[in-house]
Amino acid sequence: MALDLVELVRRYHDALNRYDPKMMPLLFAETATYQSPGVGGLLIGRAAIIEAFNAYFAQYPNQVSEDESIVATGTHTARSDWRLRATSKATGAVYERQGRETITFNDEGRILRVEVEDR
Repeated sequence: MALDLVELVRRYHDALNRYDPKMMPLLFAETATYQSPGVGGLLIGRAAIIEAFNAYFAQYPNQVSEDESIVATGTHTARSDWRLRATSKATGAVYERQGRETITFNDEGRILRVEVEDR
């Protein structure tokens, strides 16, 4: 059965917006990679990705991200254009960002790779 890539990306982004630390590990394959300027480069492995997310959401617990578009670009790959806004818990500074994300899933629908480009 074909993966519903748009729904998988929505589910992932919903888990990020609600930051559900119990749900996040279920979304990533153990060998997943995450590359983004927001994390300073490349994270390798689900544990490293979740550790970085936990640190980020401890600092920016009210992040709200909105998808401008989500499209399947292959049988296991989708692309999302998004924007986000968050406020630093420590300083009160507002953080805004927008970008494009390419997400690759395995046959079970878990995330294998995320590549983020800022716009």
